[in-house]
Amino acid sequence: MNVLAERAVLLDIEGTTSSISFVYDVMFPFARREMESYLNQHWDTDDLAKTRESMSHDTGHASFASWSSTASDRQSQIALVHEEAIRLMDDDIKATGLKQLQGLVWRSGFASGELQAHVYDDVPPALESWHNAGLDIRIFSSGSVQAQKLFFGHTIQGDLLQYISSHYDTSTGPKQDPSSYEVIAADFGLAPVEILFMSDIVAELDAARGAGLQTVLCVRPGNPAIQSANNHPRINDFTAIHLR
Repeated sequence: MNVLAERAVLLDIEGTTSSISFVYDVMFPFARREMESYLNQHWDTDDLAKTRESMSHDTGHASFASWSSTASDRQSQIALVHEEAIRLMDDDIKATGLKQLQGLVWRSGFASGELQAHVYDDVPPALESWHNAGLDIRIFSSGSVQAQKLFFGHTIQGDLLQYISSHYDTSTGPKQDPSSYEVIAADFGLAPVEILFMSDIVAELDAARGAGLQTVLCVRPGNPAIQSANNHPRINDFTAIHLR
């Protein structure tokens, strides 16, 4: 099916631009394996201090001082954060603070070259073509904005950040809530109907369509089987997207 892009494209990441297996089989295990070491080595940095505060808010506390009031020393505080991060990962909870912490750990992996993000072969030429045609390309993912920038800045096909004008994460709002897409459309400065949102998750597409965006369901190798697309057009790769 051919789909027309109006003036802007909003993209999901896993299952859309990148394989789900890379995120779950490479990035998440790396974060789990390296997290405790990262916490010990970077505990006193500003980035980690901000992340601790965010994780504290996610747990319902006003501050890290409040959350860690029973942790008597540095190692106890590190253990508190580490254990909470592992619990959230085990339960697949997309908490904002956890995503920020994962992003910090991934930054070290991308910087060392141990991590290189997977993207489908059709993604780089599509991004370049859309960008050159004047489309505004942005990302909306549950991963933190920092992690998104690391991802697209260190792919197996080079740095793709030059094609992406902005990023949104769960601090904007849940991906299955229409109000999140209303906020994003307002930030684009465009009518919602001029924005094409592409994802592999039908519930996200339903939410975007509820806010007035155009939608496309991405059916990529390795994605879970979709029983009902709720009338969202299906595509297998980005070559099916045509410019108006």
